[in-house]
Amino acid sequence: MKPASNQQSIGQAMHHELKQTLGTWQLWGIAVGLVISGEYFGWSYGWASAGTLGFVITAIFVAAMYTTFIFSFTELTTSIPHAGGPFAYGRQAFGPTGGYLAGAATLVEFVFAPPAIALAIGAYLHVQFPGLEPKHAAMGAYLVFMALNIAGVQIAAAFELCVTLLAIFELLVFMGVVSPGFRWSNFTTGGWAGANTFSMGSFHGMFAAIPFAIWFFLAIEGVAMAAEEAKNPKRSIPIAYVTGILTLVVLAIGVMVFAGAAGDWTKLSNINDPLPQAMKFIVGEHSGWMHMLVWLGLFGLVASFHGIILGYSRQIFALARAGYLPEWLSKVHPRFKTPHRAILAGGVLGIAAIYSDELIQFGGQTLTANIVTMSVFGAIVMYIVSMLALFKLRRSAPNMERPYRAPLFPFFPAFALVAAVICLATMVYFNFLVAIVFAIFLALGYVYFLLTRHQREAAPTDALLEE
Repeated sequence: MKPASNQQSIGQAMHHELKQTLGTWQLWGIAVGLVISGEYFGWSYGWASAGTLGFVITAIFVAAMYTTFIFSFTELTTSIPHAGGPFAYGRQAFGPTGGYLAGAATLVEFVFAPPAIALAIGAYLHVQFPGLEPKHAAMGAYLVFMALNIAGVQIAAAFELCVTLLAIFELLVFMGVVSPGFRWSNFTTGGWAGANTFSMGSFHGMFAAIPFAIWFFLAIEGVAMAAEEAKNPKRSIPIAYVTGILTLVVLAIGVMVFAGAAGDWTKLSNINDPLPQAMKFIVGEHSGWMHMLVWLGLFGLVASFHGIILGYSRQIFALARAGYLPEWLSKVHPRFKTPHRAILAGGVLGIAAIYSDELIQFGGQTLTANIVTMSVFGAIVMYIVSMLALFKLRRSAPNMERPYRAPLFPFFPAFALVAAVICLATMVYFNFLVAIVFAIFLALGYVYFLLTRHQREAAPTDALLEE
């Protein structure tokens, strides 16, 4: 029982409300923008272990997982339009512990993804300004875009839509500029984990590359965290999700194939700026096209970076509002009505990760690769909990309003669930040290969860999650 009366709880909750201002186009911009940096960098690390052809198979498997997941996840988002997103679904289906697991996993995903993107922004700027330290540029990106997110969600969403459209345009320009040098033989040479023929070793590389295929699509589910700020979430979110995942699948395939066919693909793996380097094969280092790509390429990175700041801040805000994190993190700015404290808290953690080489660079992986892998661990655990919640709620709450129902139920969510379990198992096998660190994060968080039950009992009534 909560100590406050219903009237008190409702009054208290009003101090933790977000403004409903987002339309369908803006939600589509957030859906694509959250992810589109994955087309610019990160995925090429998968070539190092799987080769180009092996990675194509891995990417197709992951694309199928994401497509079925999004079609299923949309049912949860429209039924429970809550800023906590997966946290709210886990809590509704499995109680406070389920909410903790989903919320903590989502928090790891969305807090660790921005530093990887910020480092890529730094790498792109370093191409133009060799004297600029990439880490300092990454920190500068945090400061600028945290400020923009604090200024208001309407401003942030309008900016997100603009940079997302520019980022898509830039990817099309990239494919057009490198197309004269397109040679399928470039893409297929050494395409099976460094060999020209398929072997059992190719399977090893394909499984090891799973985190980097996931990076193509990671964080699209972040639209769920803008659900409380959508004008008509039950209509606009399904449109944004479905068109968003289709846009991203087409762009991912196009960018990967055109980059690999432009020249020696082995020179593009294990770097943070594969597209500018691929373009060098065709137009040379000093071409105006190359410099244009670097500048326009920043739009894609900025779109994801900016969008994920919006995502992590809403997750921190929702967890704090429900008593899973300190209550002061749930306060919204009195003027801008944005969760400014949550935005700043996630930024502090991200900047710390950028400058934590000794802590995060281990297991033979680069700093960026380990940050990407940590973020993917959070995502996969959240996907598993979300699909389990979908099945549970279909049974335990059959009369819940479902404006959108997962197509081909139970096959779509079952495929997404099984695929996510396979991804998690293989990631633990190939990234055991990162898995241990991830497990330690969850364990420490669970201890905090057990010690702070009083916070959740005193939290304001959450009408969306009341039975």
